Amino acid sequence: MARPVQTPAEVLGIEPAGAYHRLLLRAPGVAAAVRPGHFATLGIGGRDSAMPLRRAFSIHRADPAADTIELIFAEHGRGTRALARHRPGDTVDLVAPLGTPFPLADGPEAAVLVAGGYGSAPMFALAEAILARGGTVGFVLGAATADRLFGVAEARALTPHVAVVTDDGSYGERGRVTDPLAAMVRAVGAGVVHSCGPMPMLRAVTEVAVAAGARSHTAVEEAMACGFGVCMTCVLPVAGPDGTTRLVRSCTEGPVFDGTTVRWSEAGVPGPAASPATSTPMPTPLSPSLPPSPSTESRDARGGARA
Repeated sequence: MARPVQTPAEVLGIEPAGAYHRLLLRAPGVAAAVRPGHFATLGIGGRDSAMPLRRAFSIHRADPAADTIELIFAEHGRGTRALARHRPGDTVDLVAPLGTPFPLADGPEAAVLVAGGYGSAPMFALAEAILARGGTVGFVLGAATADRLFGVAEARALTPHVAVVTDDGSYGERGRVTDPLAAMVRAVGAGVVHSCGPMPMLRAVTEVAVAAGARSHTAVEEAMACGFGVCMTCVLPVAGPDGTTRLVRSCTEGPVFDGTTVRWSEAGVPGPAASPATSTPMPTPLSPSLPPSPSTESRDARGGARA
């Protein structure tokens, strides 16, 4: 597990990216440790801010040579609106890299990468890592509307196997990411499906991937207040190797999990079928002395529009 660094990060650039913002930060000592699936948290507003909770964002790109990392975010609430007003030369308090990244095979593998909205942010570095090992990738990208897609051109620059869907049919095919998924698994001969986006999407992707004979790794969306395992606001029911379900912290044990081990139903994630994990009694939930859950902005900052 990478050791996170807390550092003042200089804003080098911030620009629109469809419905989102692309934020480039100079972060010495951070980029070299970043792996696809890691995330970062930002403190917004300084020590005296009325916004004490950090905001979590998937890391889109990391450049060790330039000591930079790149984040993609949407304006969901007060914190991300304040972040969008930053300009080059400003600084933000950064902690990164955080979490458990997507697993990578030592040699060639075929994988399908599925994302909703700007949940695709970490997928391009992941695809490049798979291709560098001699593997094959396919993409399934979805969003509610065309402007909420992210990275379609990046995906097509990496592979001819790209399917794009939108809820309203304003770009690509009309539908959900699960519609073309099984066909994409067959097209690239994928043994694994990596996904990032809203929780109902991740559950559905896991079910389709497993039915198609592939493993499923999902970067989950859970509300995070601290991002490094102290506050316990991001716990998720996950089945361990012994089949027992435990509440684990998605910021440290995750955010990437084997999708078949997540107890989606017990986590309140809607879906047509029960989680494939073995049914066991749930442990005692959070202590009432723990802090209240953070706003949905802390959850949505890492994921994408509904897909």
